[in-house]
Amino acid sequence: MPIEYTTSLDGVQPEHLDGFFEGWPSPPSPAGHLEILRGSYRVVLVREIGSPQVIGFANALSDGHLSAFIPLLEVLPQHRGQGIGTELVRRLLAELEGLYSIDLVCDDELRPFYARFGMQPLPAMALRRP
Repeated sequence: MPIEYTTSLDGVQPEHLDGFFEGWPSPPSPAGHLEILRGSYRVVLVREIGSPQVIGFANALSDGHLSAFIPLLEVLPQHRGQGIGTELVRRLLAELEGLYSIDLVCDDELRPFYARFGMQPLPAMALRRP
């Protein structure tokens, strides 16, 4: 089925966000997920044309002038391996064009994926509360 990308949350309801955060120890509810997206600086969503169900998304938090952080990129399991994640990142980076710093944190095995976009590993610190 053909898909479409959008930067708008118009019409997105919690029930359109089922199935994300696979394997997370304390995933947000679909309503919490929607609040995360609404609180983001930029969002890119993908849906099958004619369906309200979101099948993938990426979001960024930012001050809007200097830096941004990409906390989430997810594609539903049944839609992985089709280039959707790559396109979500490409479109989100285009939305962040002109910012000096765009950071994200990922597992080591995902570094080659993000390196394709010109990202490079940096030392980092984090606090996680599962």
